[in-house]
Amino acid sequence: QVQLVESGGGLVQAGGSLRLSCAASGGSFRTYAMGWFRQAPGTEREFVASVTWIGGRTNYADSVKGRFTISRDNAKTTVYLQMNSLKPEDTAVYYCARRNVYQNDFGSWGQGTQVTVSS
Repeated sequence: QVQLVESGGGLVQAGGSLRLSCAASGGSFRTYAMGWFRQAPGTEREFVASVTWIGGRTNYADSVKGRFTISRDNAKTTVYLQMNSLKPEDTAVYYCARRNVYQNDFGSWGQGTQVTVSS
């Protein structure tokens, strides 16, 4: 089975930047899309951004448009999330996810990486 490992989280001041990485192992054949979700304490997990593997089509949550950029490296089976102009409300555990061509939704998840934005 595919394994997703996130990295790049940490503590940053408001207005700063972080770049998250998610490396997939165990095979990525038939990947349809990869994405990022986040969950803050006391809240449900929410969608942040996604990118289709072949066409590179991106989608973003309204709350991060213009600030976050998702990208992928197909050869490395890695997806990135460049986060700029970070706000305290971006504080959350960020999860990488994968959707294959047979699934209607994301079905594989990483362990998460903590992003904390101080005011």
